[in-house]
Amino acid sequence: MTRQSITLANQNDEWLKQQIAKEEFTSKSEAVNYLIKQAREREAYDDYVSMKLERGEKSGFSTKTKEELLAEIKSRLNV
Repeated sequence: MTRQSITLANQNDEWLKQQIAKEEFTSKSEAVNYLIKQAREREAYDDYVSMKLERGEKSGFSTKTKEELLAEIKSRLNV
């Protein structure tokens, strides 16, 4: 693992101390690593959603009725 030195705003440092006091994390390092992991997962999810939206936009408009679309979705879900 790489060792880093970071400067935190006072309110962020206090929040980290509170999390450790509540035993949510065992150390500031664990908390920071967890938060970075969450941010990376969120970024990956956002990228996935953006890709899906872009794909949908590029596919164009549907000429199917609302009922036809609902029936198609239900058939894909085996409902």
